[in-house]
Amino acid sequence: MRDRDTDPADPDLTIGQRVAYYRKRQGMSREVLAGLVGMSTRWVKAVERGEIRELKLPAILALTQALRLRDVARLTGGDPMPTTIFRGPGHPALAAVRDAINAVAVSTTGEPDGLAHLRARLDSAWRARHASPDHRTVIGGLLPELIGDAKYAARHYEGAERRQALSILAQVYNLAQFFIAYQPSADLLWRVVERSIMAAEESADPKAFGGAVWLAAQAHRDAGDFDAAEQINRQGLELIEPRMDDADDDLLAMWGALHHEVAYTAARAGQSATAWRWWDEANRIAQTLPPAHYDPMTSFSRPIMGAHAVTVAVELRQGGEARKQARRASAAAIPSQPRRGRHLIEVARAWQTGGDEAAELRTLEDAYRAAPETIRYNQYARRMTLELTNGPAELQADARSLADRIGLLV
Repeated sequence: MRDRDTDPADPDLTIGQRVAYYRKRQGMSREVLAGLVGMSTRWVKAVERGEIRELKLPAILALTQALRLRDVARLTGGDPMPTTIFRGPGHPALAAVRDAINAVAVSTTGEPDGLAHLRARLDSAWRARHASPDHRTVIGGLLPELIGDAKYAARHYEGAERRQALSILAQVYNLAQFFIAYQPSADLLWRVVERSIMAAEESADPKAFGGAVWLAAQAHRDAGDFDAAEQINRQGLELIEPRMDDADDDLLAMWGALHHEVAYTAARAGQSATAWRWWDEANRIAQTLPPAHYDPMTSFSRPIMGAHAVTVAVELRQGGEARKQARRASAAAIPSQPRRGRHLIEVARAWQTGGDEAAELRTLEDAYRAAPETIRYNQYARRMTLELTNGPAELQADARSLADRIGLLV
């Protein structure tokens, strides 16, 4: 089909043909589109040629945003589906965070923050995130100044102090990624991923490097590039392994978190044996940590492994196992409001696999009470809630009420 004859409204067009149509209409090369969605040019070519037929929702959303389309149906066909249904609107603080990340010149003058004080501010920001139901609002207010001060410190200090400052800067970027995730700003997300890795590599801090790799693997996986996610994850493990002989609990927790990420990616790719084998190893590592140890970024800990088991089973579409793990992890002591909210969304997905819509809705309500901003920006929760508004008649009123609270138009 020649491009000038293509009608994007043609129901017989594939997603790939629509991607090619809108890309060419905007005069955009495959290389540019690949960069905007954090994928390879080869991947974009495969999508357009129909070689990748079952794109995951995160990849479709990334393409929709990169092509500056406001409706997912422009690529998928069918009824209108505004992107805000899945991603949620941009947070009011997003513009300020973007400006701080994009700033070339740091306006701070005089002596930079002392490294101990800068580290204390970062630790305090993580604690505030975990304690708040509205965690994006909390860290969105802290990030612009923290980003600017961390950049300034990395430029000002020299030698060993500069490496410490770069480690802190990498971890500030990691915190920023938690704020940016699931918002309509894919370009900013990938910028933060790359800068975090660069700063962490230069810092020579294995924990900072592990954190940057952990989040980079997630970004690639959410974009649907499982091969890249696994590759960067395993490379990170190989580079950190020589430091594990004398690892402290913090580095051990990062080591365990990276093991689980391999499990998660394998689960998304449908590789059951691989997924559970890596989960088992991550669980073994978790059991060697002190009972109260909880990593502020990855949440890696003993209690989180039950929540991870729910997610692995859900992604593998092992409905019975997912519901069994959900019942086991129902009382998991997760000391983080947003992470508990995320866990409850995964539990709701487990109930969905068995068609228990009442339990699904109850769990989504619990997730909202735990962390409203988590469910408001979570694409799975938004999609489940939207589906429940057209579910059993006795649940529709409550589902519509929840939809209204998380910003869905129904």
